[in-house]
Amino acid sequence: MPVKIALPKGRLLRKTAALLQKADWGLDEYQSNMGFYRPQASKFPDLLIRVFHEKDIPIQIALGNYDLGICGLDWLRELLVKYPSSGVVKIKDLLYGEGSLYLASAALRPDFKQNGTPLRIASEYPNLAEAYALQQRMNRFSVFPVWGAAEAYPPENAEMALLAAGSAAELAACAMRPVAKVLDYSACLIANRSSWENKDLDKIVASLLSALPETAKSVAEKKDAVPAFSPPRIVEKIARDAVRLALPDGHQQQQTVELLTRAGIKIEDYPSESGVRRPQIALDGVIVKVIRPQDMPLQVANGNFDLAITGRDWLTDHLAQFPSSPACEILDLKLRKVRLVAVVHQDMPVADTAGLRNYIAGRDAPFRLASEYVNIADKYARDNHLGHYRVIPTWGATEAFLPDDADLLIENTETGRTIARHNLKIIDTLFASTACLIGSRMTVDSPLKKERLADLVKKLQAAVGDA
Repeated sequence: MPVKIALPKGRLLRKTAALLQKADWGLDEYQSNMGFYRPQASKFPDLLIRVFHEKDIPIQIALGNYDLGICGLDWLRELLVKYPSSGVVKIKDLLYGEGSLYLASAALRPDFKQNGTPLRIASEYPNLAEAYALQQRMNRFSVFPVWGAAEAYPPENAEMALLAAGSAAELAACAMRPVAKVLDYSACLIANRSSWENKDLDKIVASLLSALPETAKSVAEKKDAVPAFSPPRIVEKIARDAVRLALPDGHQQQQTVELLTRAGIKIEDYPSESGVRRPQIALDGVIVKVIRPQDMPLQVANGNFDLAITGRDWLTDHLAQFPSSPACEILDLKLRKVRLVAVVHQDMPVADTAGLRNYIAGRDAPFRLASEYVNIADKYARDNHLGHYRVIPTWGATEAFLPDDADLLIENTETGRTIARHNLKIIDTLFASTACLIGSRMTVDSPLKKERLADLVKKLQAAVGDA
């Protein structure tokens, strides 16, 4: 059996690539801005390498799909705090990718008592957030998971956020103040426990460790002075008549700016080079916050926003989980057209879903679906009677899962070129998705707010018509 290693994309990619270069692995296709997830190492031609989103790597190691992996200690702890008996062992800190997890607030003195109401904590690390709250014996708290941008939620939508940052100064730049440091982390080498005990991993591990610097400053030794705190501009109670609008971060921003411009709406510092998540918009009574599109349907359903610009794909995934949700599409913005597709490896002898169903009939092992859209994937398997199946949640780089770690992907694509480049093929199109304006079916009891909502929707309707 060949040794298998999972390498990270994202924040650790550049320094991991430098480490492997120093170790003389002779890797191809593992560099910044890469989109190929199956590099090969000339030094270890039999080594099977796959590239994943960092958050997926501890899970893949725990499942035994890979023998070794590199990820941040924060994601390893996020897994182990909920599943302490997982078959993952930490081998060595790799002395790069340092950072800390902070519990932070947007208030100078956060009110932990909350007059008896639960303390809300937003985080990409829900397991660590819950464990820390219990450890501190917080009387009442609630943790809501987000895909990212946890710093955007306090103070209006959460009292606290548990988030990763390089330093307290980095937190201050987004108007957050550290309340406690929960964890210092860096990149680390991890292994599947059974592989570590039973397979010969010595050459691979020795090669990695030989490339580490002889000495390095421990993350615990870092100076982390807390800078002067500047509260966010919006800390007062939001006016009852104000319209709360969520705009997307990431690659949808430029198209959103162009839409707002066509609507005659000026917005400042969006996209923001400094990471501002509360841009100023030239509309009376409208407050804007920038968050992840994946989080918007649930945030609208929970009443934290009145309107949001997200993708129909994420709204559909939300409604697949919560069919009675008040979140609904108000306007098709006709931006970022993609298709949600079912994808298999080129070598699988099927051309469509019916062929797939016949191909897997009588199979003993569960059929594996990997997707960021876990609720859509689950519904697709049920609607198409795919038998005994298991949905594998992913956080990106989903193409890396086929064919070794999944049998089918539910993925979005604009042109299909990326799918073809990974030697995959589309066997079904679930639906087409574009950016859309979403809102809530709940009744608005403020006449002024209702008027503002209608005016904003009307402006955007006109802009879509002019496109």
